[in-house]
Amino acid sequence: MRTRSILPIAVAVAVAAPLLAATPAAAAPHQSGLHFGTIQYDTPGADRRTNTAVNGEWVNIHNNSRSTVQLKGYKVKDNNGYTYTFGSFKLGAGKTVKLRTGKGGNTSATRYWGRSWYVWNNTSDKARLIKPNGSLQDSCSWTTRDRGTKNCH
Repeated sequence: MRTRSILPIAVAVAVAAPLLAATPAAAAPHQSGLHFGTIQYDTPGADRRTNTAVNGEWVNIHNNSRSTVQLKGYKVKDNNGYTYTFGSFKLGAGKTVKLRTGKGGNTSATRYWGRSWYVWNNTSDKARLIKPNGSLQDSCSWTTRDRGTKNCH
């Protein structure tokens, strides 16, 4: 009868264990319901006071539920109290709406805050999505290390 050495198995486990430990954890799943997706808080290029530049700031709001959500009365707010309030607007199941800071014509995929100057602070800020009843639905904060864009989910 031949005996097998367990040394090769022990070496294989010793080599593989650090590799398994270094494997990143699975990405966090999408938050359910209505939530922030990506936020472009620092408009690309120089901060000019043009409408195009101001519209370079935007937040995506995603409906990850299985039903349409009426956003009337929902608010998007920053740390300084600048607030956008949705009028009657339905966001379909699985759909995303982009809220741009500047002026433009509202569509089913893009809404416009109507401002002529920037809202989001480039150094740090926090976006809040507030329900019509005043409770917090979602929030997303950033600092300069996020380099102008923050993926919130």
